[in-house]
Amino acid sequence: MHPRPVNIKRHIMDLFENVNITLSQRPLADRMRPSSLDEFVGQERLLGSGKALRKAIEAGRLSSMLFWGPPGVGKTTLAQIAANQSGAKFYSFSAVMAGVKEIREVSVKAREDLKFSGTRTILFLDEIHRFNKAQQDYLLPHVEKGDLILIGATTENPSFEVNSALLSRMRVFILDPLGPKDIETIIARALQDEERGLGKMALFMGEGARDLLVSLAGGDARNTLNILEAAANLSEMNGQKEIDTATVQEAAQRRNLLYDRAGEEHYNLISALHKSIRDSDPDAGLYWMGRMIEGGEDPLYIARRLVRFASEDVGLAAPQALEQTVAAYHACRFIGLPECALALAQVVVYLAMAPKSNSLEAAYIDIKEEIKKSGSLPTPLHIRNAPTNFMKNIGYGRGYKYAHDFPGAVVEQEHMPEELKGRRFYYPTDRGFEKNLKERLDTKRDLKDQNDT
Repeated sequence: MHPRPVNIKRHIMDLFENVNITLSQRPLADRMRPSSLDEFVGQERLLGSGKALRKAIEAGRLSSMLFWGPPGVGKTTLAQIAANQSGAKFYSFSAVMAGVKEIREVSVKAREDLKFSGTRTILFLDEIHRFNKAQQDYLLPHVEKGDLILIGATTENPSFEVNSALLSRMRVFILDPLGPKDIETIIARALQDEERGLGKMALFMGEGARDLLVSLAGGDARNTLNILEAAANLSEMNGQKEIDTATVQEAAQRRNLLYDRAGEEHYNLISALHKSIRDSDPDAGLYWMGRMIEGGEDPLYIARRLVRFASEDVGLAAPQALEQTVAAYHACRFIGLPECALALAQVVVYLAMAPKSNSLEAAYIDIKEEIKKSGSLPTPLHIRNAPTNFMKNIGYGRGYKYAHDFPGAVVEQEHMPEELKGRRFYYPTDRGFEKNLKERLDTKRDLKDQNDT
């Protein structure tokens, strides 16, 4: 017996499914969700006229794909529009709530529908990065065989969070945060729409309040509409027809900065901090450090990264950098936030303005490569320790020259394994204190070269 065709709308699973609730009782963000590409706001780079994704959705010719972008930019909405346009059955799950059991049930139905009625199935999996490796592996054969079309959504970098085998079978589309004009359009529509929006309340919003809301939105449509709805309700309770800046501020409570201590934005911000101080930009360094602190980052994490920076990018050009950063780390442990933020700020500015050298990092990278290539080469006999007579008799320590017996405590003898004789790894710059080291080392190496000839 063939399965009975089911209307796609019955498979769009959301927070209000099977709940006796009217449209007006639903949150504004849900009521204003676009139902077509013409209503969709933003992502012109992907959905503009003639763009490949728009053409595929309009033609109903979909393949498995992944939408990667920050919250509130339309990932779920776009998947629903694609499903509606294609006429496919649509199952929507959050990876936080669903598991292999639910996916197995959908895949069985999908095979039956495809076999008996030729109906395609779209499985939308929100927060797909929450699926572990085993769960993602379970999806792989169903996507590969074409039993179902998988549309995943993630706020995290898929190259880190999605199995490479599954990722290679999906086309990745990167969705951008909504721009100010996009947010303004969303606000205007919500205020004017009498059926789904706030139009019946006959409210208006001044330019200052609108600009504040755009700023608070953070490129997130859902956040925009949630704040707008709260502000509208406050205005109505206060007997006001104008949504002013004070009401918007009260509705927003406190701006939630986009920051995920375990996710993509975490790495974006620490990268921005590192590169800013590497490029000797104290203002940008302070800004990115502030973004991390105000977003809730552990100050000890920032301090540890600055300690690393002191050796990686400043090094011996300013040896005090390591002392400064270690002191800041201890300050963070000793007094904590908010007081220790100034200690971190001091170090950020110091590192940004310090002369830079990556000679130590470059040397150590070369050393690791050499060890990987040449293995455990024997220590030259003359610099081996000889605590016993037996070891002395077989040559340990024989011919060793004690540096303090020579003028200036400078002595020339080979310290490298025989296979690496003359090999150099450390090349100091002529910046900061390291310039002094370079001059001394050049003199020493010139002397050694003369002795070798």
